[in-house]
Amino acid sequence: MKKLYIRLKTFFNTIQGKIAFYPTLLAVLGFNLAFVMAWLEEKGVSKFLLDKAPQLMLEDGDTVLTIMSACIAGIISIMVFSFSTVMLLLSQASSNFSPRLLPGLISDKKNQLILGTYLATIIYLMFILFSIEPDDEKYTLPGLSILLGIVFTILCLASFIYFIHNMSQSIQINNILDNIFYKSKERLELITTKEEENDSDLLNSFPATKNWHSYNVTKGGYFQNISLKNITEFCEVNDTRIYLAIPKGFFVLQHAPFIKSEKKLTEEQLKKILDNINFARGEFVEDNYILAFKQITEIAVKAMSPGINDPGTAINAIDYLTELFALRMRKNDNGILLRNNKAWLKIAIVTFEELLYTCMASLRTYCKHDPVLVEKLVWMLQYLAVQKVYKNENYKENIANEIQLLLKDAKSSLANKQDWKKVKKMSAVDS
Repeated sequence: MKKLYIRLKTFFNTIQGKIAFYPTLLAVLGFNLAFVMAWLEEKGVSKFLLDKAPQLMLEDGDTVLTIMSACIAGIISIMVFSFSTVMLLLSQASSNFSPRLLPGLISDKKNQLILGTYLATIIYLMFILFSIEPDDEKYTLPGLSILLGIVFTILCLASFIYFIHNMSQSIQINNILDNIFYKSKERLELITTKEEENDSDLLNSFPATKNWHSYNVTKGGYFQNISLKNITEFCEVNDTRIYLAIPKGFFVLQHAPFIKSEKKLTEEQLKKILDNINFARGEFVEDNYILAFKQITEIAVKAMSPGINDPGTAINAIDYLTELFALRMRKNDNGILLRNNKAWLKIAIVTFEELLYTCMASLRTYCKHDPVLVEKLVWMLQYLAVQKVYKNENYKENIANEIQLLLKDAKSSLANKQDWKKVKKMSAVDS
């Protein structure tokens, strides 16, 4: 039952990121509401409304048909405009910032709910329209259904105004960076909290896996989610340790070794393990904090490309990277999980050294010619060098190495000697 719940939750998180999820859901609700209202009209709900509030009832069927037709045509127009606006802004975000941002922008619930409101209202009005004849009199019209249709139309107009406001806000780079940062921060803090609770020397006691039994996956994809509780329980029950050789968020090839087991596994046991691992063709920051580093780095690199040349955006991106790296330094580099004071599971991870080098290599390549950005990167590395680390002083050695590499690239790229002297003075390092 637990496994089924996890798989359903993972499936829901995946489809929730699709732009058509909430519009489809609300469209079904609008369709069902139309039939519910038809049933209520048969029960005489409009006659009750006519007796209590006759001023809310329209006079004849022709007027109602005209109003309802105008409402449908108007909502279709603003829905088409809204969808066109979404596609245009997504295209701009992809070209100006990074294509990796698209899943996060598409999965914005607010925009999906607004588009779903349009679609639900159109479907509702169309089915209500079927029940109205031009020669219907006031007492035979489905008054409550018509009144609700008008209310929904007004709601769509208000939603359209909010949609324009929300899209103009969501496409701003500061808001994009904020969104990425807080999602990854929440994920990182959750991971580091769990590691601090399990602080023990056992976290470093995992045997070598060179001679273990290796197994492949039957279908490739991005290693997105895993049920740690179920797999560690499996390891304990079957008295075997497991090593997952591909880091989370990376693409797992179909014929590449992925699972290593201390003891030989049967096909049924291997299937149980794979049932608790989710593979996908996309990835989200909520599932993998590494993606946040990639996205923010790509935003900075894109901003410093010759076609865009936006140092301000690059500086903002470096500020967010600084905070994320500081959080990452509180996390260990072993990827070992405990159960009942024994290390049963180990997952390959992107080490701090690899993560820092990957980000800095891209930033150095595109920022080394700009003295202001070089100073900003030096400041970031110096800030990280004095942060608290998780029992791993190698982190500070990695930072010192990156400072040396940055200064070496800057010295060869800065044409003005005065710029180089200022950068060298700030770094307080002989180069």
